[in-house]
Amino acid sequence: MSATNKPVLIAGGGLASLLLAQSLRRSGIPFKIFERDASFVFRAQGYRLRLSSEGLDAIESVLGAEAFQLFWDHCGKTGGVGFVTLNAVTGERAESEATVHPPLASRGGRVVGISRGDMRKIFADGCEDSIEWSKEVTGYELTGDGVRVIFADGTKSVEGSLLVGGEGIRSRVAQQLSGGKLKVYDTGARGIHGQAPSTAFKGLGEGVFILRDDTRPNGAVSVVTNVRPNGMDDPDAQLGWTMVGQPGVIRPPNEDYTVVGKQAADIAKSLTQNWHPRFKPLFDHMNESEAAFWKITCSTPSGVPQWPNEPRVTVIGDAVHSMTPAGGLGANTAVRDSALLGRLLREAGGYKPGVTAAYEKEMRVYASAAVHQSYSTAVRQFGVKIDADTCTVEA
Repeated sequence: MSATNKPVLIAGGGLASLLLAQSLRRSGIPFKIFERDASFVFRAQGYRLRLSSEGLDAIESVLGAEAFQLFWDHCGKTGGVGFVTLNAVTGERAESEATVHPPLASRGGRVVGISRGDMRKIFADGCEDSIEWSKEVTGYELTGDGVRVIFADGTKSVEGSLLVGGEGIRSRVAQQLSGGKLKVYDTGARGIHGQAPSTAFKGLGEGVFILRDDTRPNGAVSVVTNVRPNGMDDPDAQLGWTMVGQPGVIRPPNEDYTVVGKQAADIAKSLTQNWHPRFKPLFDHMNESEAAFWKITCSTPSGVPQWPNEPRVTVIGDAVHSMTPAGGLGANTAVRDSALLGRLLREAGGYKPGVTAAYEKEMRVYASAAVHQSYSTAVRQFGVKIDADTCTVEA
């Protein structure tokens, strides 16, 4: 098989991987995606993502006008006031860093958001036949004229022209490629994702809100939610919220962060039992089956490290620059990776020596700035600290 006909191999089927695949599909470059899950609905899809102008520009450059319009129609657009911070106990407005510095200016000065599930569905459109499910990637081997993926069962993939690691914070490709230089740290802060009927949000009204409780002796708890226009009158519609606790505040049973459902919901209800009545419906009426814990992780705060470039292997998204949710930069940076690498491959007509080096040189600049900004904001908002004693997340 000639180099131009060998597929680009993509490890992981997350958002960055799918948008890259969409770019390759539209450029006529063959690809294969290897995803460890059995399907897209195998696990909870997580919270809504806020999209910056840079993130939207990257997505539009890949999807083109027609598909991007579909994507845009699925996005919620809220006001232009940025975050409103409220004291979760008194219900009164409070000033915070997020109030003073509204994050993520987006198109038209609005806050633009979309669910991960909708995003994944649109990015995957037309790529489904090139996805191989239940394929856990544990490494790779270079061949004389390409690269193969190694799976957990010991089998190997077809030979590809290029391998792109996009398996998230536990990327085996990233670990092998960087020789362990790419590290992801457990900040100690924890979160809970939750959903409730849209009618439960009427006490808030339209806007993007931070509900903050500083009264707990072991650390602060905050909830972020985005209430969209005309989104509070349909009892069948669900809106989401994201809770974050400083280190030590949120503790799942047996430290098992894969637990979902009632146990996560009960902890969220317990933490908010003394909150103001206008906020209580978000938790009293939550869809308990959708509640899920999550760890807050971050890559090396100083930015993306250097490693010897391997022309046939590179990494995108959380595999190379995991971020805290502070500032909402993670997904926006990931889609920039996809658009950049996809464009370079299109301009080269597929894999060519030098493509991954050019991608990594540019990516390191904007991704390092984003990681540093996200971490600095998380230090102030969540009370986290990464130092020599901080545990890493194992691949």
